[in-house]
Amino acid sequence: MERDEPRISPNHPLRLLFQELVYRHLYDAADLHDAEVADYVSGVLTEFTRVDRLYPIRNIVGHRLEEVAELLVESNPLLDANSFDREREVRKHIGDFTLFLAGQFPEVVAALPRLRPLSPDTFVDYVAAGKKSYAVVAAFNLFEYRDEAPLFRRLSDSFERCVVGLNQMKGELEELQTGAYRHTRGDLDLDA
Repeated sequence: MERDEPRISPNHPLRLLFQELVYRHLYDAADLHDAEVADYVSGVLTEFTRVDRLYPIRNIVGHRLEEVAELLVESNPLLDANSFDREREVRKHIGDFTLFLAGQFPEVVAALPRLRPLSPDTFVDYVAAGKKSYAVVAAFNLFEYRDEAPLFRRLSDSFERCVVGLNQMKGELEELQTGAYRHTRGDLDLDA
């Protein structure tokens, strides 16, 4: 995975906003009371505000993989994955990516057959792929991955509830954006 740029700092206002919103919507809308899951999900949202973080996986010839179907092939140690560590890395990204898209952009996922009718992703169930991918990551429960495995098991088990919470959160984000735009427009007196 290519991630040369530094991560967004823990105290960045955007990260803090996502933490607040994710906690509220996972706790209230999704009835999911797991601070570690909420922290992880808010971290995914924060990192994916950088477009280069959406598509960090490249195949062996350097081609950037943008479709979940391609990523599933890349993660399979019987096909393209050259190691079990590679399988875990790609599966973790599939979980993050599908959670992000299904939670924040469900209309895009639903429109895939119409927008890209020849894409193999039109046949991929994003929720099932994300849930299964987190389960695969959780199965890596030895050595350096032992401490993270329980978190990914809970992410897999609660994947649908995380998606529901993110769907609810999306509405609040849209309201915040609209309100901020109106406020800024009023401050600038653009109508005058």
